[in-house]
Amino acid sequence: MGSLSSAHNISDLRALAKRRLPRMVFDYIDGGSDDEITLGDNPGRFADYKLLFKTLVDISSIDLKTRVMGADSAAPIIVTPTAAQRLFHPRDGEAAVARAAKKAGLVYCLSTLGSTSIEDIARLTDGPKWFQVYVWKDRAIVEQALERARAAGFTGVILTVDVPVAGNRERDHVNAFTIPPKINAKTVSQVLARPGYLWDMATTPEVQAANWADMDTGGMGIIQFLNSQFDRTVTWEDAKWMKDVWGGPFAIKGIARADDARRCLDAGADAVWISNHGGRQLDTSPATIDTLPDIVAAVRGQADIILDGGIRRGTDIIKAIALGATAVAVGRPYLYGLGAAGEAGVSHALDFLISSLERDMALTGAARLSDLTPDFVRCP
Repeated sequence: MGSLSSAHNISDLRALAKRRLPRMVFDYIDGGSDDEITLGDNPGRFADYKLLFKTLVDISSIDLKTRVMGADSAAPIIVTPTAAQRLFHPRDGEAAVARAAKKAGLVYCLSTLGSTSIEDIARLTDGPKWFQVYVWKDRAIVEQALERARAAGFTGVILTVDVPVAGNRERDHVNAFTIPPKINAKTVSQVLARPGYLWDMATTPEVQAANWADMDTGGMGIIQFLNSQFDRTVTWEDAKWMKDVWGGPFAIKGIARADDARRCLDAGADAVWISNHGGRQLDTSPATIDTLPDIVAAVRGQADIILDGGIRRGTDIIKAIALGATAVAVGRPYLYGLGAAGEAGVSHALDFLISSLERDMALTGAARLSDLTPDFVRCP
């Protein structure tokens, strides 16, 4: 089966997760929308950007510390919000990820569709925490969630704006996948092939959207829930409203255009979060690294810039920072670790990214993040 000691990179963690998880669950982590072109471009395009390293630089001490949206971080890496993490490790889920993020000194982000509640996460970690939201049809529900997050010590809010409707994630259709998973003719063989996972699911509470446990979803899966409960009328005025209601550090996530980046500033955002939802929404949208330079030019230093999508190695992080990002965010890398081995797997993923960034900074000839400038990168 393999062990964490044999996982030397994120790809190895992916392989371990694939061996442990039923196909439908692994595909939910691994898959994208339509033909999965953007899914492949996100990591693939990083390889097209080349690093021009400097030599004879004092790299005896490498400093990775940064500050993003008011939060101190040991490295420019944010643990991005992903839904229903107990699906990938039924016994721990978000608890494992939050503890690993705290141990690594990184910002942890809880999804509004997390399978662990705001209050439980607050009890698990006193490290920096942000809460991710969409705008619900009932604004009172949004206000209630923000107040709960504030009371629990969350210091930042992330408004995700690239899911007006759910993308066409065909692997989920093929697997007849729902959250919580349902055993049917298509999935029974998958689950029986992973008896350890089946036992964990059978002996732990049902995976659900813990922050909305008292809401009636009518037995719908997460895709139907998204389409029925999230507000398709949301505009920039709603983003301004949410910033005003929250009143603290505020990021708008799901930006791909320079003009939308400027609108984030107008809405009062403290951070512009470049994302295409991991290739899970509009297929053939550009890789995030390709949109970064134009957005940096539009923001002109007036807000932090966070980039997710395709980060797999330290060199990817260096390229993003050199081209103007304040920090990067990762989802699949730590989910592969979570699926492979719970908290130990998440820590393995985060430690790999941090250690590879430190090594690659030394090889690049940059002792501090502020040393990284666009001249280190040759663009395609």
